Amino acid sequence: MLEIHLQFTYPHYFYAVLNGKKIAVVLPAYNAAGTVAKTYSEIPMEIVDVVILVDDASKDNTSQVAQDLGIAHVIRHESNKGYGGNQKSCYTKALELGSDIIIMLHPDYQYTPKLIHAIAGVIAYEVYPVVLGSRILGKGALKGGMPMYKYVSNRVLTLFQNILMNQKLSEYHTGYRAFSKEVFDKINIHQNSDDFVFDNQMLAQICFQNFEIGEVTCPTKYFEEASSINFSRSVTYGIGVLKTAILFRLAKWKLYTNKIFK
Repeated sequence: MLEIHLQFTYPHYFYAVLNGKKIAVVLPAYNAAGTVAKTYSEIPMEIVDVVILVDDASKDNTSQVAQDLGIAHVIRHESNKGYGGNQKSCYTKALELGSDIIIMLHPDYQYTPKLIHAIAGVIAYEVYPVVLGSRILGKGALKGGMPMYKYVSNRVLTLFQNILMNQKLSEYHTGYRAFSKEVFDKINIHQNSDDFVFDNQMLAQICFQNFEIGEVTCPTKYFEEASSINFSRSVTYGIGVLKTAILFRLAKWKLYTNKIFK
């Protein structure tokens, strides 16, 4: 794993803007050379103290573009570790840098960075320790071009999860999420999959530890350069989601405790 450090000084007096919290934005990237500049340009640097991009062995020049933009911490995996493996590197680095709030934002510009103020504020002022940018609240998913089969799958899986996990979330499948550093003291993300189901396993761990989760309405965009898994990978993901919810319920009933909940 190659890590590139650039000398870039953030205006640290902005720490006081959001209750003295150090805010990190992590960008799990794969073939994002065409969209990372647009994403980065809209990150509100007046409140964000650290930006970390992890390039999961992209086939394009994502890392070089990130360096040229002046992103302070660029990490490139020498081999592809998967979406979950990418996030593990993101969060590990953010915690090493002493971040109080970690916001995961896809660098493919599918989610708007302009919501970072709102999302970070919810955590900074201790309203919720976890915040999701929901595409379902406000009908943003279909309006933004989400394929109908993905929308229907999202609704069915979310209903199933809400029942088994005793939650009332609008969705579990957004790629826009933020966490207080205290969350990572209670869960072990390294027990999770390196594949797409990592996201869902992490939320299950969070619910298992009884953290409350807030949601913010988030528009989304589906276009050619936006990352999206194909139908077969979606089916695999869906099966993984169902399995995770069942394992959560078994662990709560103390019938069987999978390693992700230990």
